Amino acid sequence: MRLQKFLARAGVASRRGSENLMTAGRVTVNGQTVTQLGAKVDPSADVVAVDGRPVAWPSAPFSCLLYKPAGVLTTMDDPYGRRTVASLVPTDEHPGLFPVGRLDQDTTGLLLFTTDGELAQRLLHPRYEKEKRYTALVEGRTSDAELQPLRSGALLDDGPCAPARCSVLKPGSARARAVAPNGVPYTESVVELAVHEGRKHIVKRMLASIGHPVVRLHRHGFGPLELSGLEPGRWRELTDAEGRALREATGLDGGARGKDTR
Repeated sequence: MRLQKFLARAGVASRRGSENLMTAGRVTVNGQTVTQLGAKVDPSADVVAVDGRPVAWPSAPFSCLLYKPAGVLTTMDDPYGRRTVASLVPTDEHPGLFPVGRLDQDTTGLLLFTTDGELAQRLLHPRYEKEKRYTALVEGRTSDAELQPLRSGALLDDGPCAPARCSVLKPGSARARAVAPNGVPYTESVVELAVHEGRKHIVKRMLASIGHPVVRLHRHGFGPLELSGLEPGRWRELTDAEGRALREATGLDGGARGKDTR
């Protein structure tokens, strides 16, 4: 097995991050520094270490969903001592656990964690285009007609965005309560969007481009996953069915390769 794949599967970093560790001279195999990206290892026989710390081959990858609350940073460490998602997930029981992608500090909802670096790499790769589903409380009263530019592909300052599925939600719907638990003010609206892009602040920028800046943003879906059965700040392990769906969607279990059509 290629060394960078071994490191990714062990949850050390993504495939690209593992390559960076190798080229920086931080990885050893049987005590010898290895920087060649084509190097291979035998997981059952070789001793791999990063910065002198042995890397254990996991018996099985671990993945979980977190209901990220507002005010928490999507990082595993913060030099300023601010609260991070690392304090909310079982890192002691599952070393190497890391978030797949990120949510802004003020954004709530579904955040996937895994120790499987290869799975994370594929989920974030543009080739597989995992759909992300959001509910947004926005300024101003809007209608489905006003959302048409987003369905066609709004032009942002760094280029056009891919067409998004979107609709205006009824104020009293269950989905709307995620961003407006006390009801939707008359001066605001709730919009549901499904996007494939990973550009920074893409949902906020899309809605601002049609004159409806985001007040609150919540992610309730990612690819085949839906946030359900959790309170803010709580996590749960993926079910076997969810794990299979993720691996099939990224071609890791011989499933469909390419774009996610959800």
